Amino acid sequence: MDSLDEGRLVEGQGLEGSVGRSKRRQVTLHAQENWQRFMAELGGSIDPAARRANLLVSGIALVNTRGRVLRIGGARVAVGGELTPCERMDEAMQGLQNAMRPEWGGGVFGQVITSGAIRVGDVVEWEDASSESR
Repeated sequence: MDSLDEGRLVEGQGLEGSVGRSKRRQVTLHAQENWQRFMAELGGSIDPAARRANLLVSGIALVNTRGRVLRIGGARVAVGGELTPCERMDEAMQGLQNAMRPEWGGGVFGQVITSGAIRVGDVVEWEDASSESR
């Protein structure tokens, strides 16, 4: 995975320039705080790009958010559900797959419902509860 400082989410498609996903799983998101916790638990320090998610977000909990709408910069993403960590996580670091399983630790997938530019440092917040925002 290549890290970028900015990109564009495209309605009905996902992250512009990314490998094509299904209509249901257009974009994937992972929480930076979870990644840091996994690295501390496992005594590792691998790059979060090993998760292979499209977006790494911070300051917002993703657990049990199916059906909620997340605003990221100028875009909106409807969370479709939980991402299940695969065996590639253990290829990146032994024990990572199991560490990620509880409480939606693998992140979420969603559908882009409003296109927009996104940048590192953009505000990330739930559309229906700005008090939970970063």
